[in-house]
Amino acid sequence: MAFMWPRRTTGRLMKYYYRENITRWAKIKVAGKTHEAECFDGFASRSFLEAALPRLSFSAPNPVVLEVGCGTGVGACFLAERGFRVDGIDIIPTAIDIARQVAAERNLDVRYALQDICTLARHGKTYDMVVDSYCLQGIVLEEDREKVFSNVRAVLKATGYYLVSTAMFDEERFRHADTIFDRASGVLYNRYGEDGIIDAKTGVVYVEVGERPLEYEDAESIEGKWYLPSRRHLKSPALRAELKAAGFDVLHQSGDYGENVICVQAGSGTCLR
Repeated sequence: MAFMWPRRTTGRLMKYYYRENITRWAKIKVAGKTHEAECFDGFASRSFLEAALPRLSFSAPNPVVLEVGCGTGVGACFLAERGFRVDGIDIIPTAIDIARQVAAERNLDVRYALQDICTLARHGKTYDMVVDSYCLQGIVLEEDREKVFSNVRAVLKATGYYLVSTAMFDEERFRHADTIFDRASGVLYNRYGEDGIIDAKTGVVYVEVGERPLEYEDAESIEGKWYLPSRRHLKSPALRAELKAAGFDVLHQSGDYGENVICVQAGSGTCLR
């Protein structure tokens, strides 16, 4: 897959989700880390993958997998070590550079490319499994999530599996009494976490960015301050409903908040062991 990295998506503007990733990976590069937080043996979705993989059935001995938002490639390498043929994509060059180094150090053949899952280039290749380990949470707006799901369906084999791990709504971070009412839109926001506000109806979390960020799409003025979408934190039933509406059957949902999901193409008949 000879992918091009879409630095700018509309004119001179970048999508909102580039901001956090650019900042994050610049810090990692300066710190000289070979992989994120040096957590190869304890990455966030490892326990979910370890529990999920024995329940999946594949027709080929070495299934082909796409990991979206692969970061430093710890998940991709985890899968490659277990016999999967893995492609990994991410939007940040530094992440891909580090991922290639990590794979080489472990003598693993993982194909990495700079690519945005929202604008995924379709070359006819299909996958037995698509894995999303905490990428979807940062793709916030409805139209962008629809693009993600459409692209996953396009590259996922009819009998393939779609594994998702994503951050979820956390009641402890939700400040019921601390609200902001945006008179222009009529939306009531609640403070959420340390520096966010959330639209409880959609689960969209915004972070304040000071002056209007002219280089990014989707900046919003909320009561005189500028914000960018940052996360989408849904409750377990809402995530399940969203995936169903997007054309997937949910076979399994687990985790403290329902954050881990195994899906298949709707009506495929594919099941778990």
